[in-house]
Amino acid sequence: MYPPELVKPMKEELTNVGFKELLSAQDVDSALAQDGTALVLVNSVCGCAAANARPGARKAIENVKKPENLYTVFAGVDTEATQKARAHMVPFPPSSPSIALFKDGELVHMLERHHIEGRPADMIADNLMAAFDEHC
Repeated sequence: MYPPELVKPMKEELTNVGFKELLSAQDVDSALAQDGTALVLVNSVCGCAAANARPGARKAIENVKKPENLYTVFAGVDTEATQKARAHMVPFPPSSPSIALFKDGELVHMLERHHIEGRPADMIADNLMAAFDEHC
């Protein structure tokens, strides 16, 4: 478990632009039970989350079409919520960071760590915006 003061700025990179933290399994189930579209970002302390995932997601939500709901869980911190979010992302194996788009509770688009690591934030944003244009 990471100290709260360490992850606070990493969480705020997303919450400051409208992502809601999901802190429990019940939070995740309730969020994904809603109709409409939801983006779930599994946040992490790793460099690819800092350089690629969070900036890419922030840029992507500037798109005209975007998910109605923006959520985040933090791997290594919000353990129960992260496990539950990952359960909704099956058949994809757990990875951090990762970004999933849901429509009416169904997974419709997924970016795993290997899609994020080593790719520029703009490429992550472009991928997400294309998914938003298709599903939102």
